[in-house]
This record gives sequence, C-alpha cells and structure tokens, in this order.
Amino acid sequence: MAKIKHIAITCEDPDAVAKFYKEGFELFEVARNARQVQLSDGDINLTILKWKTDEDADVGPNGENYSGIHHIGFQVDNLEDTGAKLRDIDGNEIVRREVAGDGEPRPPRAEEKWSGPNGQVLDISEPGWLHKLPMD
Repeated sequence: MAKIKHIAITCEDPDAVAKFYKEGFELFEVARNARQVQLSDGDINLTILKWKTDEDADVGPNGENYSGIHHIGFQVDNLEDTGAKLRDIDGNEIVRREVAGDGEPRPPRAEEKWSGPNGQVLDISEPGWLHKLPMD
C-alpha cells in the first residue's frame, strides 16, 4: 500500500507561508533552497514552493501563479510497478527526476510526477521525502 508522505503548496512567498505553518502548527524546517521550504511534523513532508509557471513541466491544472495545494506525494514500494499501474488506468507520466533540489543526488528515478484524470499532479517515490532533521 502506498503512503501519503508529501504535500506541496505553491504560493508567492514561501518564507511567509512556511513561517505561518511553523508558528501555527509547530512544524519544523528540514530543508530549503531558493524555490522551496520543506517542513515536517516528523512523519509527513509539507513543501512550500514558489509559484509554478508555464515553463515548469508540472505547472498543473490550475496554471501558473496558483496558490494552494499543487501536488500530493505517495511513497511506494516500487516505482516501476506503480508507474505501470498508473499507466494502465490512464495516468499520465509528466516528469522523471534523477535529482532533488539544487543538484543533490538521489537514487536513480527516485521521484516521478504523474497526473490523474482531473489533471491533479502526483509524485511517486521509493525513498520518500525529508520528514526528519538530518543526523548530526
């Protein structure tokens, strides 16, 4: 069974939105770069992204400069099997990703972006997303 482990919100000002979630819900920051702030409750990753544009392959059904939930990420046991299942039920593969953020290496095909019948962007990943602070 796949597990929901990642939700991404797009917005104009990721720092301000991240601050709201950190202060309002006591989420903690696990990573950041120029386009995103990654927060967690210790189990699920909540990524606050800068608005997507038409230049992004995964701009999503709401178009560019959309503020709200952009995509949901599922941690799966096997990318190939899940991709085949999604393809069989008319899922649309959008992007295969070999790296995550600022060129940090990840295992091959660590994350793929798909869309469902309503255009909702979905991530699938075997290793999942940061949800704990890195070990000291």
